[in-house]
Amino acid sequence: MDNMLTFESPQFEDRQWAQPLLDAQASPACEYSFASIYLWSRAWPQKIARCGGSLLVQIQGKLGLSYLCPAGSGPLAPAVDALAEDAAAHGLPLTLVCVTEEQRAALEEACPGRFAFEEDRDGFDYLYDINRLADLPGKKLHAKRNHIRRFDDQFPDWLLEDITPANVPECVELERQWAAIRQEEAGEDVNAVSEETVAVIEALYHMDKLGLEGALIRADGSPVAFSLGGLITPEVFGVNFEKSFGDIQGAYPAINREMARLVRARHPQVKWLNREDDLGLEGLRRAKLSYYPDLLLKKYTARTVSS
Repeated sequence: MDNMLTFESPQFEDRQWAQPLLDAQASPACEYSFASIYLWSRAWPQKIARCGGSLLVQIQGKLGLSYLCPAGSGPLAPAVDALAEDAAAHGLPLTLVCVTEEQRAALEEACPGRFAFEEDRDGFDYLYDINRLADLPGKKLHAKRNHIRRFDDQFPDWLLEDITPANVPECVELERQWAAIRQEEAGEDVNAVSEETVAVIEALYHMDKLGLEGALIRADGSPVAFSLGGLITPEVFGVNFEKSFGDIQGAYPAINREMARLVRARHPQVKWLNREDDLGLEGLRRAKLSYYPDLLLKKYTARTVSS
């Protein structure tokens, strides 16, 4: 046990060593973004450690103690052994979450017969061709174009702005109002601050440190929608947060389209927008499916098989 890993909460400066390992992994999955690891480390305690050429992530989530599949350029089997040892120190078998098809194949090759895999539909990422979201072509997306037309009619002088330190406080206020509406609808304490709101506010105030960029729509002088995200791989841009008011018709489709256009203009090599998973929430699943994803990125939970 002398070589036990030391997992620690991610700090901004960890991005310097972690990002090259994430780049080497080149996974399109939303979990393999340093911004996601950092921002959600407060909501579900996520801690990180380095094992040779691998980034290891420990999560206290809905499945209890679990881990991401090791990321990096190092050999997979020793990193898996290190995770198994850490799990055993907590009296638990090793559980890996958010395992993609590619990672599943790598695990089966490096550790044959060691894991049983269970599909996790709630964790599937929704990936969209960036040109489809930027241009909204064809019959399937006709309704989205109509919603945006109604938004244009209601706010003919709306403006698109980059999110900058100057307008971050307004985005924070929009997030607080959005969260209060949701909490009131759910019968929750509107004065409580949710983990998501904490993550959004941290993301807004530390965009540069986390490699994030964003856009907001201003209508009648006030922000009515914003979107925030960053590159996961050179060809995949992850949308971490998208917020608007549900009673403003067309605001969500408008910010969705404008963010796609901004990313396309700024990062011509990007082919896909990863709009993350739906957490099994019916409304969120319906909304993500309404854009007809080009790819559902399958995820699995991998558990060690008893010998």
